[in-house]
Amino acid sequence: MQASFSGRVVEGSLGHEDACCYSSPQALLRRHRRSRRRHHVAPCSATLTTGPRVTVAPGDGPPPRRDGGQQRLTGKDVEDRAMWATIEWGKLHPHGLQLPSRWSERSLEDAYLRCGNITSDYAKTFYLGTKLMTPEKARAIWAIYVWCRRTDELVDGPNASRMNPRELDRWEERLEELFDGRPYDVYDAALTATISNFPVSIQPFRDMIDGMRMDLVKPRYDTYDELYEYCYKVAGTVGLMTTPVMGVDPSYKGPMEAVHRAALALGTANQLTNILRDVGEDAVERNRIYLPRDELDQFGISESEVLTGMFSSTTGRIDDRWQRFMKFQIARARQCFADAEAGVDNLDADARWPVWSALILYRQILDAIERNGYNNFTKRAYVPKWRKYLSLPMAFARAASPAAIKAPAKLLLPAGASAAASAPSPDRLAK
Repeated sequence: MQASFSGRVVEGSLGHEDACCYSSPQALLRRHRRSRRRHHVAPCSATLTTGPRVTVAPGDGPPPRRDGGQQRLTGKDVEDRAMWATIEWGKLHPHGLQLPSRWSERSLEDAYLRCGNITSDYAKTFYLGTKLMTPEKARAIWAIYVWCRRTDELVDGPNASRMNPRELDRWEERLEELFDGRPYDVYDAALTATISNFPVSIQPFRDMIDGMRMDLVKPRYDTYDELYEYCYKVAGTVGLMTTPVMGVDPSYKGPMEAVHRAALALGTANQLTNILRDVGEDAVERNRIYLPRDELDQFGISESEVLTGMFSSTTGRIDDRWQRFMKFQIARARQCFADAEAGVDNLDADARWPVWSALILYRQILDAIERNGYNNFTKRAYVPKWRKYLSLPMAFARAASPAAIKAPAKLLLPAGASAAASAPSPDRLAK
């Protein structure tokens, strides 16, 4: 297991080549309310309560987990993560961070350079976008990206078969140490330097490790509430990590909580897109089905059919039930992307282009699934290079003048689906 913590970074599920640190590692999440009616599924969130907000003192925060075990979050807990991140905004480490003397300024420059090289290797488009940021911001984003990638590879990398909860506990202990100014290696040192320069909270990092615990013990998800929690932990957390680094536009006068909610929505959108793209791969190679079991049931689809592939026995094409189910899932993912757009516009100017690039490019994976006839069992949906090249100037224009575009996002929903705040129900798509 030591090899996993040595700084060697290999290809894993984190960091699709166009993934953005504002979004997700296995792939950031939300906010309309979710009705508890049997056939209604709201577009992005899985909020379970609707009570008034609680006023929280600046020194408060989510209680730290002390048993090293998995922390179960309700939808309200997930929602509160944006509130805690808002409270942490502007708060540096209370005593400052002093790195050990062996970490000279020159060695830290080398640490950041290594993080930048890894980001360039595995997230080329996003890396180019970070070059538009100030050097301090870019280096901080690289350090966060590398930590997220290493964390993801604990459960999806070459040593994943030997991973166990105790190893994740040790990784979390190491996280606490680097936040206390005691980094273990060169990559940890880059992150410690980052959190000494930007008001980054430790809680999203803890929550991401908890998401890895879920991957170890939970190969099935009964409801969207459960999947929503997972999306927050493995993807939404990244938005809370990076928003304090990217900063907000000086002209933005709204609540910081709204910016964090948009970051969470983008992470959810990316993670849902990952899940829809990788259905066959997850089922065959990992025996994982992330799709909510109750929603599969509503479309008359069994677990065994997902594991073997939803092909019609008479035509050999993708079963009609699966096509209707996928239209429903894609509509929800697109709504999450739409929920995220306003928050991207509120980011600081030098951060908007890389985030818009990631959003536009990742959203096109959903289009590719549709072009493949909803066959995500034997065909992999990807965005061809020519589409990427066309998207980059679009993202640049969108980032350069967000105030010029006030119209709501146009949602390409399936026929008969509503473009209102609620996503279409399975019953409507089945008609």
